[in-house]
Amino acid sequence: MYMDNSATSPVDEEVLKEMLPFFNERFGNASTLYRLGVDAKEVLEKARKQVADLINADPSEITFTSGGTESDNMVIKGIALKEIQKSTEENPRNHIITSAIEHPAVLKTCEFLEKFGFEVTYLPVDEEGLISLDDLKNAIKDSTILITIMHANNEVGTIQPIKEIGEIAREHNIPFHTDAVQSAGKIPVDVKEQNIDLLSLSSHKINGPKGVGAVYIKKGIRLEVFMHGGGQENGLRSGTENIPGIVGFGKAAELANERLEEHMKHNQEIRDALIEKVLANIKDSYVNGSLEHRLPNNVHFRFSGVEGESLILRLDNEGIDGATGSACSTHDLKGSHVLAALGIKPALSHGSLRLSIGPENSIDDVDYIVASIKKVVDYLRDLSPLWDNEEDKYIGDRFEKPVEDEDLDRY
Repeated sequence: MYMDNSATSPVDEEVLKEMLPFFNERFGNASTLYRLGVDAKEVLEKARKQVADLINADPSEITFTSGGTESDNMVIKGIALKEIQKSTEENPRNHIITSAIEHPAVLKTCEFLEKFGFEVTYLPVDEEGLISLDDLKNAIKDSTILITIMHANNEVGTIQPIKEIGEIAREHNIPFHTDAVQSAGKIPVDVKEQNIDLLSLSSHKINGPKGVGAVYIKKGIRLEVFMHGGGQENGLRSGTENIPGIVGFGKAAELANERLEEHMKHNQEIRDALIEKVLANIKDSYVNGSLEHRLPNNVHFRFSGVEGESLILRLDNEGIDGATGSACSTHDLKGSHVLAALGIKPALSHGSLRLSIGPENSIDDVDYIVASIKKVVDYLRDLSPLWDNEEDKYIGDRFEKPVEDEDLDRY
């Protein structure tokens, strides 16, 4: 039972079928003038419209990239390098606002820019993972050049008030970027209605191929060119376009758009059943993140007295694929910066399990999944020095220090 769709998702059969001819039959370079090249250019523009339709954008506002990480880098560095050229000692243009729970593609990019004199404000979040709009307003300065807040968190699934954030940005004439890698195709995303100026997308989160993504850049927004070369993608992202990948991304976006309501209902039914049954059947189990403002396909549990990596490996033996946090941090033994920002102590955050639902999952599987989680949790607690088996309770508080500022990994 594959339940790690937030890490990556299987390529839909219709998507694969659409892609196959472009590997060896219709293999043209979209920059050439003969028929094969014209054919490639036509399907490139068709895919651009399919992706644009998913977020209610104009096709001309879509630039294809290699994925969400490149899209985040392109936007943040592109705005920063454009604005720094206008900066003076009297009127600096070097301040960026983001949140403490962003994906590393945003956090590490901001950290990189700090080395070159940029100032970054990392907004805190509450115990549900939501930023405060008042904190955002108070963080804005005359030198602020960008607000970048993710739409939905990749670990705990919390959905930020994107429309309201966009309104605040508009009031101050500041470009607003959102990483929508986890939300687009899972919940409605409308760049016009939600006041979004820049947005990052990734194909492999919506049953498309890996290695392709896109960035939405609202008309009138100017970025410093991120990738130099032959001038593809309207000069914004040079390099021969990945036509098979882009065709697959376009088809995946089209299918996600068509099936959005159906998949939302399907995912939410499974999500809510998992939450209800896990909390009812497993002692000292909790849900990380917001229950109200949550992606329909995401559930993130925490089990006291359990170590997450062992939990994942044992569940794998039961035929269930899940994650301790984001796939990007699987090999990092440090605690999740997201859970630390929510105020969860490191020993407890290590006992977390993320299950992210896809169309291949069924409501009929819930009872088996819950029984398997209980079986593994009970086994691991029997071995844990943080669990008192005689009294059947968590005793880790005796050894755990409170979350300190340094535990937030500076974000």
